[in-house]
Amino acid sequence: MPALYATSIKSLPLLSKGKVRDVYALGDDKLLMITTDRLSAFDVVMGEPIPEKGVVLNQMANFWFDKLGAVIPNHLTGIDPATVVTADEVAQVAGRAVVAKRLKPILVEAVVRGYLAGSGWKDYKETGKVCGIALPEGLENAQKLPEPIFTPAAKAEVGEHDENISFEKVIELIGEKLAKQIREVSIRLYKEASEYAATRGIIIADTKFEFGLDDAGQLVLMDEILTADSSRFWPAETYYVGANPPSYDKQFVRDWLETAMVDGKLWPKTAPAPQLPAEVIEKTAQKYREALTRLTQG
Repeated sequence: MPALYATSIKSLPLLSKGKVRDVYALGDDKLLMITTDRLSAFDVVMGEPIPEKGVVLNQMANFWFDKLGAVIPNHLTGIDPATVVTADEVAQVAGRAVVAKRLKPILVEAVVRGYLAGSGWKDYKETGKVCGIALPEGLENAQKLPEPIFTPAAKAEVGEHDENISFEKVIELIGEKLAKQIREVSIRLYKEASEYAATRGIIIADTKFEFGLDDAGQLVLMDEILTADSSRFWPAETYYVGANPPSYDKQFVRDWLETAMVDGKLWPKTAPAPQLPAEVIEKTAQKYREALTRLTQG
């Protein structure tokens, strides 16, 4: 399957181009969401696609939407994307698109952490807390937390960093009842997914969810869930406390970018991104495919 860097659907109005997804309007109440093969790292979109990445992410999200459907309603309509575009556009949606309900988005990223990693580990080293939540002393990098914690972030514009916020700030933004519902649902989703992933030899260190409200004001799970882009997946067989294991995501690209030189200097993590070598692209594509296979086929 040829890589798809950007879509060019003419039969529907384009609503937005995100870092990875292109979204088109389908009437007033539905969206066509296409997961491209674009990859972003450090909030910069790379200039080269990762072949099949969009198909893998789409299949992974749909797998989880189905598996966790009893926890909370989701945005899927079940409509075949190939039926809403013209014949010459079907190749752009094949395997990588969904028709979703149009919702009122809640501009809070629901982040759940089950392990100390990334910015959470950095925060803990400096303050003994993660996003204001006090944790026991003496924890190490990559260590499992006593209980998963909810560490929300405010969604930023494309190209900007999401900002970690307190639970009190979430209440201020969306109200106490909705904030508590999102926290409770997010932790339940994380726990159920983690228990299943463990049977497939994968640790879900952390993940993020996004929610919207339907016309009746009901909370609905949307966007993508529990993919290698929205989560930190670790292979259980290489896990040990004290260091981050190699993850099933774009970490391979991030690691290469940390040492990439532009005009004789380290890349400053601003656009444009340096050109990715072929071996980095292939290794990253392989990691995404491997994650999908392990999760869905055992």
